[in-house]
Amino acid sequence: MTIQAQHTIKEETVFKGPGLHSGIDTTVRLLPGEPDSGITFVRTDVGPDMKIPLNLETLRKHPRRTAFGVGDVEVHTCEHLLSVLHVLGVENAVIEIDGEEVPGMDGSSLPFLEGIGESGLEPQGSRGRSLTIATPVSAEENSASVVALPGDDLRVTYTLQYPGDPGFNQTVDFRIDEEVYRKEIAPARTFVLEREVSELKASGLGKGANEQNTVIVTDHGEALGGRFKDEPARHKVLDLLGDLFVLRCSLRCHIIAHRSGHSLNAQFAKNIAQAHLREMELEDILIRSPRGLEIRDIHKLLPHRYPFLLVDRVLEVEDGVRAVGLKNVTINEDFFQGHFPGQPVMPGVLQLEALAQLSGVLLLRGSQDASRLAYILGIDDVKFRKTVVPGDQLILEAELKRLRERSAQVQVRATVDGNPVTEATIRFMLVDAQ
Repeated sequence: MTIQAQHTIKEETVFKGPGLHSGIDTTVRLLPGEPDSGITFVRTDVGPDMKIPLNLETLRKHPRRTAFGVGDVEVHTCEHLLSVLHVLGVENAVIEIDGEEVPGMDGSSLPFLEGIGESGLEPQGSRGRSLTIATPVSAEENSASVVALPGDDLRVTYTLQYPGDPGFNQTVDFRIDEEVYRKEIAPARTFVLEREVSELKASGLGKGANEQNTVIVTDHGEALGGRFKDEPARHKVLDLLGDLFVLRCSLRCHIIAHRSGHSLNAQFAKNIAQAHLREMELEDILIRSPRGLEIRDIHKLLPHRYPFLLVDRVLEVEDGVRAVGLKNVTINEDFFQGHFPGQPVMPGVLQLEALAQLSGVLLLRGSQDASRLAYILGIDDVKFRKTVVPGDQLILEAELKRLRERSAQVQVRATVDGNPVTEATIRFMLVDAQ
């Protein structure tokens, strides 16, 4: 499976309107985010520094909506917007809002989808976060339940059923991708049971709801003014996708839900995080990926041996695309005896050599003939930005720019603690080992 890059939006996108529950007008400014920064809400009416990051720690519990908060400051009814960000794979963005509740728009996520579509998405260099469910995870609450089963893509089967209403029983089943979401899920508006309207208003909710943004479901299960016959069940899928984006990653699994709402969805997300804590941590810090290589695997690809093998581990390699590796720099390296006594510094040429070796892994692992060798033809645009000293860990990156039958060009970069130390473009000649 192809490793996806992180994405943000290309330019500012603005949404305005009253909240579904508060009825108060607010303005949301969706702005591009830096790689690896995640989704951050900013309450501009409180102050420019009032930031609420999207994560399980900031998740708040409120009836009939999804909310996040820090201290006494919260943002409510985020699920429709987050549902769109989840499906589009927008991992980094700043969401500025001048009030407490995200605009309800037409009660669906379609206006958010169309607005972000007009802005467009910007791919970012960092690796996208994903989670493949390997073992079942579930959550239950009264007569509601939700379970995630192993799967190769994201599929949601949702059953909406109310006790005492034998005529109200809807089941929908979707394999989630952008096209299916746009046509079958995004237009589904929020709904309320006819018998709950008075109770909702008495509790101070639904002040911004009207016939244009809310579907009324009769006691017989009829969706008045609905865009779909089974619009309530479709909207529940929309909400579920938004609620699960608190995990900040794309999911590969089959989710089967029965009557789950925001509260149970939140518990479900926590259960997934707890069950797959190690996998999620590895996604965050990129210590190792399922596509990584141990030293014995590296020995099979490269002819280099002690003391000249300068790649300790390959963290990630996507054949024909890119590779990430590491080199632990210790005082025991032979070259520190002479470079320089009393002030040890790793030679820049050896940093380039480490990057070239990682490039060799990238080129030779995807080659049909593993007996080939990669010789350096030339190195261009070299930049040394910072010294590398004992105790540093070099993170090596190689991205294939051009590949021909007998030659290749690779863009390389090395960083320490996230700061660039070496950059270059290396040209290779590929020859038979004999």
